[in-house]
Amino acid sequence: MSDTMKAVRFHAFGGPEVLVYEDAPIPEINVGEVRVRVHAVGLNPPDWYLRDGYKMLPPEWQPKVAFPAIPGTDISGVVEAVGDDVMDFAVGDDVYAMVRFPTGLAGESKAYAEYVTVPASEIARKPAGIDHLHAAAAPMSLLTAWQFMIALGHDEPNPLQPNRHVPVPLAGKTVLVNGAGGGVGHFAVQIAKWQGARVIAVASGKHEAFLRDLGADEFIDYTRTTPEDVVRDVDLVIDSVGGPTTGRFLRTLKRGGALFPIFPLGFSGSEEAEDLGVTVSATQVRSSGAQLDEVGRLLDDGTIRVAIDSVFPLADSRQAHERAAQGNIQGKIVLTGS
Repeated sequence: MSDTMKAVRFHAFGGPEVLVYEDAPIPEINVGEVRVRVHAVGLNPPDWYLRDGYKMLPPEWQPKVAFPAIPGTDISGVVEAVGDDVMDFAVGDDVYAMVRFPTGLAGESKAYAEYVTVPASEIARKPAGIDHLHAAAAPMSLLTAWQFMIALGHDEPNPLQPNRHVPVPLAGKTVLVNGAGGGVGHFAVQIAKWQGARVIAVASGKHEAFLRDLGADEFIDYTRTTPEDVVRDVDLVIDSVGGPTTGRFLRTLKRGGALFPIFPLGFSGSEEAEDLGVTVSATQVRSSGAQLDEVGRLLDDGTIRVAIDSVFPLADSRQAHERAAQGNIQGKIVLTGS
């Protein structure tokens, strides 16, 4: 076996143009790890945050990145080697994972490559009912929705707020999902329906048929109607867009309701939320092989479906990032490996 592989790296921060498809060393396998031959890679916002130097984070939160860096966290592929102490996986197993997140924020995840090493605790067998493309599209977005809505799955301190994030019961509740057509959003719609909630999906008009097919009971085209002007008395808002504008959804909630912004930075409505009797809470998604195994059963039997917006070869990662920058994505963008 050669000691080099093809990977997508960047040698300085910048736009999609800094991504270079080139030779890189095959990663050495360490204790507790498996090495995976990557068949597909799922794109996520942290990929371009890293490429851009995490400009959206406060300076004290910006990780120190060593160049050249390989972006990406979400992979599906085949186990090519296992560490001596790894008992649960064997060469030839089909697996998927969200690699080293958030511990690899500075670029240690390294998914845009032909090979990647993964801690055995972060990996799970690929659901047999879906292919590598769809499996690679799931981990970060689906784990985000799951950890916000169903179970944290870990006891790590919350870096975003002093209190632990607590999911709320969904059965019989009304849940509004903003940004419902995107990666986290389309999974949140399905999880809420699976749990017995009534779902209001907010997205642009092109996503209506798609989201109704996934189970949305009501659809609001935000380009025609401002959702916070027409919606009242919902139990939970999942705002997959988040950021400084997320406070606008406070008025849609009943007293005792909850607002979960997936991207909470910039929210400034704490006093208003307290006056309205609304809980605002967020968490940081974390790698979990155990949870991927759990959600894998729902992917396998079709309870949760993965939507793919577009597919690019690994060598065309630059074009994939350009597609991401255009926005209005339906589901996930995926890179094909080998």
